[in-house]
Amino acid sequence: MPLTILINIIRIAFLILLQCLVVNRMQPLDGLILPWIYIFGILMLPFETPRWLVLVIGFSVGWIMDLLSGPPGLHTSACLLLAFLQPLVQKLFSPREGYEVTQRPTVQSMGLPWYITYAAILTFFHHTWLFFLEVLRFSDFFYQLLHIIMSTAATVILMTIGQYLIYTSKNSQQ
Repeated sequence: MPLTILINIIRIAFLILLQCLVVNRMQPLDGLILPWIYIFGILMLPFETPRWLVLVIGFSVGWIMDLLSGPPGLHTSACLLLAFLQPLVQKLFSPREGYEVTQRPTVQSMGLPWYITYAAILTFFHHTWLFFLEVLRFSDFFYQLLHIIMSTAATVILMTIGQYLIYTSKNSQQ
């Protein structure tokens, strides 16, 4: 258990640094696509993580992102929404027999269709909240919707690639 906690802390810290130092500086299609890969750390929390801890982690990750790259409260509120919805989405897509205690939401343990559906739904909600809260208007609704869809697709693709880079069948339990 302490090793799992340490691995998750290191993973989240690495993703936040990667987001702030590399990904935020890229502007594909004149800023239309902006992947927020730091949420990968929240999505990869083990299934047995208590809900209160997921919310605390979501708040902490969002708060750190606000300190490093955004207006106060923007990432915090989006990460709290993500952390609140994560157990609900996991429950919605749980297998009939339920999840194993040591199982993680990875492509290797749950399968590619399950992971893409899980990650896409949560990423879409996170990005929708983040982008609409950032502009605080619906005047450019279709542009914002395109921005959300393109950024969600880019984020899910990068997280799926990250799954294949990080996890093998042997260590998908960590």
